Amino acid sequence: MNPFLHKYETPFETVPFDLIKPEHFLPALQEGIKIAKQNIEAIKNSDEKPTFSNVCEQLDQAGEIVGKVAGVFYNLHSAESNDEIQNIAKEFSPLLTEYSNDIQLDPELFEKVRAVYEMKNSLNLNSEEMMLLEKQYKGFVRNGAMLDEAKKEKLREIDKELSNISLEFGDNVLKETNDFLMIIDNQEELSGLPESAVEAAASLAKEKGHEGKWAVSLDYPSYIPFMTYADNRDHRETLYKAFTSKAFKGNENDNQEIVKRIASLRHERANLLGYATHADFVLEERMAEKPTKVMEFLNNLLDKAKPIAVKEMDELKEYAAKNGGPSAEDFKPWDQGYWAEKLKKDKYDFDSEKLKPYFKLENVVDGVFKVANKLYGLSFKERRDIPVYHQDVRAFEVLDEDQRHVGVFYADFFPRAGKRAGAWMTTFRDQHKKDGLDYRPHASIVCNFTKPTETKPSLLTFNEVLTLFHEFGHALHGLLSRCTYESVSGTSVYWDFVELPSQVFENWAYEKECLDLFAVHYETGEPIPAEYIEKIKISSNFHEGRQTLRQLSFGFLDMKWHGENPEQVKNVGDFERDAMKSCELLEPYSGSNMSVSFGHIFRGGYSAGYYSYKWAEVLDADAFEAFKEKGIFNREVADLFRENILEKGGSEHPMTLYKKFRGDEPKPDALLKRAGLI
Repeated sequence: MNPFLHKYETPFETVPFDLIKPEHFLPALQEGIKIAKQNIEAIKNSDEKPTFSNVCEQLDQAGEIVGKVAGVFYNLHSAESNDEIQNIAKEFSPLLTEYSNDIQLDPELFEKVRAVYEMKNSLNLNSEEMMLLEKQYKGFVRNGAMLDEAKKEKLREIDKELSNISLEFGDNVLKETNDFLMIIDNQEELSGLPESAVEAAASLAKEKGHEGKWAVSLDYPSYIPFMTYADNRDHRETLYKAFTSKAFKGNENDNQEIVKRIASLRHERANLLGYATHADFVLEERMAEKPTKVMEFLNNLLDKAKPIAVKEMDELKEYAAKNGGPSAEDFKPWDQGYWAEKLKKDKYDFDSEKLKPYFKLENVVDGVFKVANKLYGLSFKERRDIPVYHQDVRAFEVLDEDQRHVGVFYADFFPRAGKRAGAWMTTFRDQHKKDGLDYRPHASIVCNFTKPTETKPSLLTFNEVLTLFHEFGHALHGLLSRCTYESVSGTSVYWDFVELPSQVFENWAYEKECLDLFAVHYETGEPIPAEYIEKIKISSNFHEGRQTLRQLSFGFLDMKWHGENPEQVKNVGDFERDAMKSCELLEPYSGSNMSVSFGHIFRGGYSAGYYSYKWAEVLDADAFEAFKEKGIFNREVADLFRENILEKGGSEHPMTLYKKFRGDEPKPDALLKRAGLI
């Protein structure tokens, strides 16, 4: 019995993780592809005149099993991987790529879609139907349907190699992360670290077989506190160099040739389809539209942020030199986080460690649930009868104000060996309607927060609180979807629009009215002091210039890899430094490299799209102004946001949806003002 090939006999037809074994994936994918191709043949062989219903709707539903299997597999490959899963991926990914190409390059199927497309203006389609039709037609064209046979075959070869090599990229980064462990024998070498970080280091050492010692890893909950608080500069240097040289050491996990190859294949693919660069290809389907507009956007922010960032760095160097740190000439990248935290503490008379006792993970989770309830009337009921893929994962049923089922929400919070770094939202089932039924979504957020220790629960930094709010904002986008077609529901929107619901939700975490709902001391139950909340807000723009330059540097790097001909890249290190030099405030360490572990652009779908984080900040700052004008929990504004943004997915053009919510296009002034850049 292969669970994927039968109706799930679980609450809300959730994925039966307790029944799924690695050996189920490939047979289920193969059977799913077989069924999908039969469905495609039925569309092609129909004697009926092509219509939206018998072509577009049928095509949207044809690969249901394929999507189901792939969704589970790739989520586990990211969140609960192992050698067996990684080996399966080497077969799974090419099979999926070949299946996708078989559809996109099928001339008979394309002719059916084109026939409907050419009479679209006479079909009386609603906006969502029109969006699906245009998405399908463009999908064929943008994936080679109009190429000759020789070029189609070349496209297949490129896509197959890309599917394999991007998996290899991610596996190498994961291995490099897991292979490093800094063991510390003497507790004095941990001076400066908060008690919670010392205890976490002891727990990690014990877990790794070094009981009685302390260990620091490259996972964020271990790495960030050490780089922020550890007085031992030599250890900070060691850790920084290990973190920034992942997959850049010339060993078996080195990604230098892989990133060059990925960029070259993408460029070749774009050329094959008639585009000058991969960025031109990608941005055609983005709000930004073209590379010149992205570069103009990034450079405009650079002009505003760099003078401020330079002043901030000069201030930081001067502060370090005056307080027993390195001289301005000797100030290194591994000094930034440490001295910035001290400067921030002195400047605002505030230690961010004081916040952590008020941000017990369970309380923050309860907090985001309360915010969702006040804004959208949602409630979250934990369900222990819903299977999960790891014991750390929690599952909830989401209900509306009338106690009707909205969806299922999974939360996976702690690092482990088979889980990649970072935080993300994903789905196991996207919302869609079929045969008169509304299939509600199953959404998940995956994070890497500080684990509980023997004496303390998981206590979050404020940055981790923001991360939780951010990913939960994505989840709301998926959960509240009310579309008909899966291809345009939930988070299936333009890539530079997808961050709006997540980034706007972060804004609530800065507001007293929100923090008062959940931020209580985990031991005493005392509410977070008003002065702490005030200092969170006052210090939120601390070194915003430096932080903006950091984000812009990633955007420039992405655009250089994908907006030029990468065949000219001889040395990955030199290429990267040239891309990021306009944002440099310190001489970079020669052994460090961002590109070779930059999963967002080389594995995660953000190629020629990393700018979208800053782009969406313009949207979110402008959008939150609407809430601030009438109250952050104003239901009238929340209903407007829900009805025009969260429920609509990608069923209309994002600017159309935004203007329906806000009444006008977003203005960058709100962001620049919020960031203190004007």
